[in-house]
Formats: sequence, C-alpha cells, structure tokens
Amino acid sequence: MDIVIASHNKDKIIEIKSILADSHFTFSSLLDYPDCPAIVEDGKTYFENALKKAKLVSQFTGKTALADDSGLEIPALNCEPGLFSARYAGDKTTYKQNIQKVIEKFKKLPANTSKLAFFKCVIVLVWPNGKTKSSEGICEGEIIFTPRGREGFGYDPIFYVPKFKKTFAELSPQEKNTISHRSVALRKLATIS
Repeated sequence: MDIVIASHNKDKIIEIKSILADSHFTFSSLLDYPDCPAIVEDGKTYFENALKKAKLVSQFTGKTALADDSGLEIPALNCEPGLFSARYAGDKTTYKQNIQKVIEKFKKLPANTSKLAFFKCVIVLVWPNGKTKSSEGICEGEIIFTPRGREGFGYDPIFYVPKFKKTFAELSPQEKNTISHRSVALRKLATIS
C-alpha cells in the first residue's frame, strides 16, 4: 500500500519511514505534493489535528494518508508545550528556541518541582474511501536543563529517559525507535493491510 505522510517535516518523515522500514508500505510525503493546500492545525486535541491533516491529504492525493500530531507535555508547566510544541516559542522558530523557552519557564519554578514529562503521539490513517484508523503512543521521561546529544530532533536533547540514562538525542535512532511515542503509535498500525 502506498501511503502519503501528511507532513513537510523532513525529520519526522525520516523517522516514520525508519520505524516502518520492515512494513509492506511504500511512502511519499507532502514534500512530493507541493501544491497540496496548507493545513491549519486548529484542533483542540492531537487526534483532531491528525485527523484533519490525514483527511485533507487523502482527498487531495486520492491515496491513503498517514498523519501524526504529537507533543511534549510537562505536568509542572500545565502540560505545556502540548499541542503547541512545534511553535512554542512562536511561529517559524527553531528547535533550539523552543527548547530554550521550556528551560526558561521551568527554571522559574521551585527547585524541587517534578521534572516528569511525556511525549504523546496520535497517528491517524485515512483511506480514500473515508475509512479511518487511529492509535496513540506515550513515552515517559524527565526534563533536563542542559541539552545533550546530537541525534533526533525537536525536544529530544532535553528529554531524559531514565531506563537508558540518556536523552532521546543521545540514543541511536534504532534505540529511540524501540521506545518512542511515535514508534509505539506507528507499530499499532503496522499490521494494517
């Protein structure tokens, strides 16, 4: 089955393809469809945003579309950045600027504040006939204040995984893909025919 990944984010596209490398799917992405209309992510949940993206892309391309909406949730920051993870420090900001905003906000809290954090991901698959399927993945970790590692993307350098004693950015892509929120969600869909 040919699936269009409803994203322009090169890092996310590479990660999705890597996680599903052993599946029977073939992939393209919005990078292959430059005329696809812009998608406004104005949903109130990850599911709403992912569903909107997948529906629009499936309708535009006439193919099955896979959309991901994910974010970092930090309970001590009222679950921010959450739905706004990609643009937490503003529109068209860098990963580094988003990370800096998290660190700055966290440092204003009492020293004994819990550093617990979760990466959450919802994947939605939409077929041209309108059939949909979705799944969710969660990965628990902690926030650190000094970014570490060169792998991954987004908030990976400050998301520490106690089990590995490393941040997501210090894990190899193969290690990350065994536990990440996106991996958990994608593997639930990997058996779809």
